[in-house]
Amino acid sequence: MMAITQRDRDLLTYLQSFLTERRRTLFDKVLDQRTQHITVVTEDVYHLHNTSAVMRNCDVFGVQDLHVIEEVNYKTIDREIALGAQKWVNLHRHHQTKDCMKKLKADGYRIVATSPHKSAHRLEDFDVTQKSAIFFGKEVEGLSDLVLEEADDFIYIPMCGFTESLNISVSAAIVLQQLTTKLRKSDITWKITGDARFHVEMKWTRQMLKKVEMYVERFDSQH
Repeated sequence: MMAITQRDRDLLTYLQSFLTERRRTLFDKVLDQRTQHITVVTEDVYHLHNTSAVMRNCDVFGVQDLHVIEEVNYKTIDREIALGAQKWVNLHRHHQTKDCMKKLKADGYRIVATSPHKSAHRLEDFDVTQKSAIFFGKEVEGLSDLVLEEADDFIYIPMCGFTESLNISVSAAIVLQQLTTKLRKSDITWKITGDARFHVEMKWTRQMLKKVEMYVERFDSQH
């Protein structure tokens, strides 16, 4: 990610002058609740609506990044199900699970598999102090052996009924609600700040302007 220059900061101020005050205030309010301390990863999910619904969950619970692994199943986001979340969440596509895990680990994330593994933590007992990438697997088969072998930790959602599985988007909603609530009650530095916050705000701002390239050209011609 390139360093932010004074030109970049001035450009953002200029572009936001074309937004309403209400929109600018809303951006600040939402950004104050955004986190990259937790990220979500889906591995070769079959059904398009599940990936789209997971993206919506990320937006609802303030998780800025969604990683989608598509070794077998390539999907586009269903805009009706995502309900605009594709504008606000950073989507990262990966062609191989091993490459995705390598990148996340390099960025300081623990690989956390959602699985009833013998050493798995109950969701409510999970330690959120370290950056975590939460992996969700295929609708029927679950996560690949590679993820289960390489995972740093495991979590599961306790269940007490006859049915012992949940839809992936429902699982993601439960996990994210629990973990983000715990984050916000903690003393952990979980908010997006500095350059990362700037890049998110710039992305959101540009998406709100239909003639954004014209505004950028005008700005550059005046500076």
